[in-house]
Amino acid sequence: MKARAKELGLGDVRINSAGCLDRCELGPAVVIYPEGVWYKMETFEDVDEILIQHVQQGKRIEHLMMRADQ
Repeated sequence: MKARAKELGLGDVRINSAGCLDRCELGPAVVIYPEGVWYKMETFEDVDEILIQHVQQGKRIEHLMMRADQ
């Protein structure tokens, strides 16, 4: 994700590695701050969708969002 963000010219974002974020059983997760939106990622296409649609364009991606009760 860091490399792809750099390729897209997203120099004003910070991407950090983290532990399981208490949702390990759901697979890889991304949290976008300051909004606090949680996304699941299963493919490289999901990474692109999050970086382009949410980070660049400010649009939430409903089908990748984790629910609060998960």
